[in-house]
Order: sequence, then C-alpha cells, then structure tokens
Amino acid sequence: MPFGRPANKKTPLDEPALYDYAVKALGRAMRTEAELRRLLGARAQPGARGESAIKSVIARLKEQHYLDDASYAEAYARLRQENDKLGARRVRQKLAEKGVPLRIAQAAVDARYGQTNEEALAREHLTRKHIPKPESREATARVVRRLVAAGFSTGVIYKILRQWDVPDEALAALDQLEAEPRED
Repeated sequence: MPFGRPANKKTPLDEPALYDYAVKALGRAMRTEAELRRLLGARAQPGARGESAIKSVIARLKEQHYLDDASYAEAYARLRQENDKLGARRVRQKLAEKGVPLRIAQAAVDARYGQTNEEALAREHLTRKHIPKPESREATARVVRRLVAAGFSTGVIYKILRQWDVPDEALAALDQLEAEPRED
C-alpha cells in the first residue's frame, strides 16, 4: 500500500483556464514570474501548445500589471527588512532563489538597504529572536552563525560582539571555527 496522495492526474488546462488559474494563484500570494511559470507548467498542456499558452498568459498578466518582478522584489525586501529584520545579503539570496533576475534583485535591495544602519538592524534581529549576550565560546559561535544566516556581514557581527565585551579569545576561537570544515 503506497503512502502519500493517490496519483490524481489533473486534466491539462487550455489558455483561458490557465489564465484564470494564474489570476487565482496570484490572488492567494504574490509570485515571481519564474514561480508562476513553474506553477503553470504543471497545469498546462504538454508540448509546444502548452508553452505557447504559458507565454501568452504571462505576457497578458504583465500587461495588466498583475505580474511584475520589480514590484515583487521591492515588496519582498521591504517586508524582510521591516518584519524579519534580515540583512541585505540574505534578502538578495532569497530573491535569487525565487527566480528574480539579479539586476532587479540588486536594485531592490540597494534601494531598500542603501540608507539602513546594518548594525542597528542586526541588533533588532537579535532582540526579535530573543538571542541573549553569549556567555561561552559555544554561545558566541551560535550567535555568529545565526547572524550570518540572517544575512549580516562579519564586520557588523564582530562589532556587536566587541560591544558586548565578548572576550578576544572567544572571537579568536571563532576564526578557528570558521577555518575548520563543519559536519552537519
């Protein structure tokens, strides 16, 4: 007896139905062109006919301003900065994962983070995540990993740790930890 959902092949959609499906998908969540293209590819007719329908639907949605990667990137960067308190590098990486072209992602991140104090944002991230001042080498390494994963530069991270009066030997140990390969 197989696990999971039963193999329920949905019937391929023609262009008008594909357009309706795309509008509903965009109504549920903002999406990039690449994400929507992938979503439509799963529901379109196979072959050149389906590709043509997808191109037509994407063009129509762009023309109607329902689909715009630049607007998506700007909104995504704003929300990640204001709500999640993430660093610019992490936002840029996430936009790339979502299929936003590099020049559009870079422009959105630069516009959003250009005048931002990265140190203050990193401190807000630490507060939001309830990360206390580290009391040991291991805790210091944990804080560093969390801040690097959140997209902050190592310069800002070390500045925060020095202001917390983390012992220099703990910071030196971090340099050694970064040089050693980790087993995850």
